[in-house]
Amino acid sequence: MFFVVAEIGVNWDGNLTIAKEMMEVAKKTGCNAVKFQSFTEDMVKSHPESKRLVNSSISPKNIDEINDLAKSIGIEWFCTPMYPDAVDFLDPYVKRFKLREFDGRNLLKNESTELFERMKKTKKEIIVSSEESPRKCKFFGDAQIKWLYCVPKYPCELNQLNFKNIADFNGYSNHCTDVIAPITAAICGAKIIEIHITSDKSRPFVDNPVSFDYKELELLLDDIRKIEKIRFN
Repeated sequence: MFFVVAEIGVNWDGNLTIAKEMMEVAKKTGCNAVKFQSFTEDMVKSHPESKRLVNSSISPKNIDEINDLAKSIGIEWFCTPMYPDAVDFLDPYVKRFKLREFDGRNLLKNESTELFERMKKTKKEIIVSSEESPRKCKFFGDAQIKWLYCVPKYPCELNQLNFKNIADFNGYSNHCTDVIAPITAAICGAKIIEIHITSDKSRPFVDNPVSFDYKELELLLDDIRKIEKIRFN
């Protein structure tokens, strides 16, 4: 079966009403989980939208509200922590963690980090994005770690994707605006599919350049579930 993650990321803009709506749509369309991000103010201080980004980061101040929303809607949520202490306050709430492609590059060099070690100690699943095959990584085959093929460009063009090594990965993290990209990944063997979503492409949400709107999400999930029937039934 496919595990489909709707990446809300920072597109909820720190607005709980928008977050609730996005979770509800993700649930209704058949996504298995939604995902957020957690970072410090210092990490985004040079970004022109730093204030909005900080408001959209999961923190001890808003985590209970996010968790309560997810529970009321009946959908799993988890997060990409970008600093070690975030792992600690997220741990009581989530079943798994996500390690972004930038932080996963150390693993490909067989180098660990405090962020990864904190995640590892929780014994919970760690989903890692990587453009390169993880086959030579010492953690390849580790049951705790799931690898997603990802081209870290915002957006990624369809011709920049190459699924020839998709068998080395457990899934695919999408940054391409063409829905054929995640559909192709599903056909080629990915079991985890992660896609960014947005409530409104006309509004200046930070991750909109790589996001699908609700209608696109609905059509995509319909196709993915059709593929699921062919692949797994």
